[in-house]
Amino acid sequence: MTNASTGHRATFAPSAQRMHNAPRGDMAVHRRNAPITYGIVGLGHIAQVAVLPAFAHARRNSRVTALVSGDPTKLRALSKKYRVPSVFSYEEYEKCLEQVDAVYIALPNSLHAEYTIRAARAGVHVLCEKPMAVTVRECQQMIDACRKNRVKLMIAYRLHFEEINLKAVDLVRRGRIGEPKFFNSSFAMTVRPNDIRTRKEMGGGTLYDIGVYCINAARYLFRAEPGEVMAISVNSGTAKLREIDETTGAILRFDGGRVAAFVTSFNS
Repeated sequence: MTNASTGHRATFAPSAQRMHNAPRGDMAVHRRNAPITYGIVGLGHIAQVAVLPAFAHARRNSRVTALVSGDPTKLRALSKKYRVPSVFSYEEYEKCLEQVDAVYIALPNSLHAEYTIRAARAGVHVLCEKPMAVTVRECQQMIDACRKNRVKLMIAYRLHFEEINLKAVDLVRRGRIGEPKFFNSSFAMTVRPNDIRTRKEMGGGTLYDIGVYCINAARYLFRAEPGEVMAISVNSGTAKLREIDETTGAILRFDGGRVAAFVTSFNS
């Protein structure tokens, strides 16, 4: 799988058999057919509405055995609801890493790199929410740490697995619409005041949150990386969006005279 912002490739083994091929330092390796034990790091909106419910349907090879959060109320309520035996504060993250095979990082964008690198150093595999990180340098540090410690790294970009997207890409690749020359997309939504998407220090902004879908769609369909990018961001003065790009438009040039254009917005 490839991250939109960097072009770097990272892989994650979905099966317990492949995952346990990687060593975990001094930590014991489970038997090959055992379920992969996960710690969910961060219990915000995405963890509650998507990640934890999904794990409830993935018990054949994956099991949540730990939760990490700075909110004791969330820890108590969610551990009871999903029958998760162990809970940890962020200060106890290393203790959590001693008990799990992998972590699902559902933290604000600005924390992805730190918590991925700490997991890698403990010999724990990483499945991280998109975007991978907020800078190319951070993305490379994540890749380097996981490669050095021989653990798996994957960015949780779900559209590569959704049937309707796979069928659309297959139609294009089989030439059913002819040779693709240009691609247009738009993605807009409104966000609540004080949402972490609106906070610059947490890696907020339309490009990090929803722009990755537009960029990845073009890269996936063209099966290439853009060689040139032009973009402009605008703000209309809306107070809740003053720290970030309210709306961004971009043009991406690909080889072979192909272009992609997209617009993202948090205020439409």
